[in-house]
Amino acid sequence: MGIEWSSVVAVPRHEVFAWFERPGAFTRLAPPWQPVRVRSEARSLADGRAILGLPGGLSWVAQHRSGDYDPPHRFVDEVVTDGLTTLPAGLLPWRHTHEFEALDADHTRVVDRVDSPVPEFALRPMFAYRSRQLSDDLAAHRRAAEHGLAPSVVAVTGARGLVGAALTAMLSTGGHTVIRLVRRAPSGPGERRWDPSDPDPALLEGVDAVVHLAGASIAGRFTAAHKRAIADSRIEPTRRLADLAARSGARTFVSASAIGLYGADRGAEQLTENSSRGTGFLADLVTRWESAAEVAADRIRVVTVRTGIVQSPRGGTLRLQRPLFAAGLGGRIGDGRQWLSWIGIDDLVDIYHRELWDTELTGPVNAVAPQPVTNADYARTLSRVLHRPALLPVPTFGPALLLGTEGVRELAVASQRVQPARLQAAGHRFRTPELDFALRHILGRTLDNQTHD
Repeated sequence: MGIEWSSVVAVPRHEVFAWFERPGAFTRLAPPWQPVRVRSEARSLADGRAILGLPGGLSWVAQHRSGDYDPPHRFVDEVVTDGLTTLPAGLLPWRHTHEFEALDADHTRVVDRVDSPVPEFALRPMFAYRSRQLSDDLAAHRRAAEHGLAPSVVAVTGARGLVGAALTAMLSTGGHTVIRLVRRAPSGPGERRWDPSDPDPALLEGVDAVVHLAGASIAGRFTAAHKRAIADSRIEPTRRLADLAARSGARTFVSASAIGLYGADRGAEQLTENSSRGTGFLADLVTRWESAAEVAADRIRVVTVRTGIVQSPRGGTLRLQRPLFAAGLGGRIGDGRQWLSWIGIDDLVDIYHRELWDTELTGPVNAVAPQPVTNADYARTLSRVLHRPALLPVPTFGPALLLGTEGVRELAVASQRVQPARLQAAGHRFRTPELDFALRHILGRTLDNQTHD
């Protein structure tokens, strides 16, 4: 029982071990399809402990064993009990040995050995996912270093959101110092209080780059109040923060944006960063949002990341669709002909990471996969990955109950066939350019498709 899994990464052993020692490693390796969340990471691989939140208020506590800590060769953790909420998981024997073997100066074999009564077949998807995450993250950090990105101080708003949590973990494992800008009292030295309406002049002191992700969720019924809240959380806060970044000496300001700028119905038209803006609430909103960021463009490098439909079971539309499709109740929306421009969560993180070192990228950048699909193709692909039928088309009046008529037009049945033209021109490497493999990776189904294993 248990498993032994090995993989090879094209990185020296000391760099691989250092990656595991930094904050964020546990988060980057946690499978997104599992119903758990990282509550805290171990402060030390020698004797620290990590805590995972499980359903029902339960916890999994992984204690690192000091007697087995041998950098850069090995570290070991095992599950322990610490209170009633840890008893169910703590009674399950689980000892995880991480070993690192230098094959040569530039290649490392990473070996995971789990001693547990959990059968191997149940663990293989998790370790397949971990291997790809580790290899791709290390490759991204190496590319950044080769292009001159030194350890930097990066301030991030929206750090607890879907994208922010993944990005901050990615940055900290790369040796960068992350400062989370929060709207409450800071809980430690890694946080600073940010008042969007009146930011402290010293807020960004010592910061090299700012990544601005915060904003009220667009999802919801498009009432006047909801639209006002969306705009109020983006326009002026972005303008003030961009101006402060320029005045504080930061070299880069990266702001979230959206492909909603192109309008809700562009049919099958190929859209690039040079395409005209569309019409409608979101097109107007994004235009003003990007203009707010550009107030600093004459003083520092400003990039606006026009994001497509983010794919992750931890949030966004996939979090809502997955249980429906898993139950065999999913299907296309309307006639399914509308184009959907999507992006895997880790590819989006890579794009934000690239904005920190690629000084040739300024202004708008389309953050979408290079192969958009129709809504019908998306439904077929998701159902195939989950081994479920997709026979029940969703009439548009269904989403209209939640979003209203305008919300359906701008979100549920929007047709935007967007290409990442500027990233492609820069030779950007996408981790999951095809939807099938992107969904398999984040849903733990890659071993179902051996051509990608």
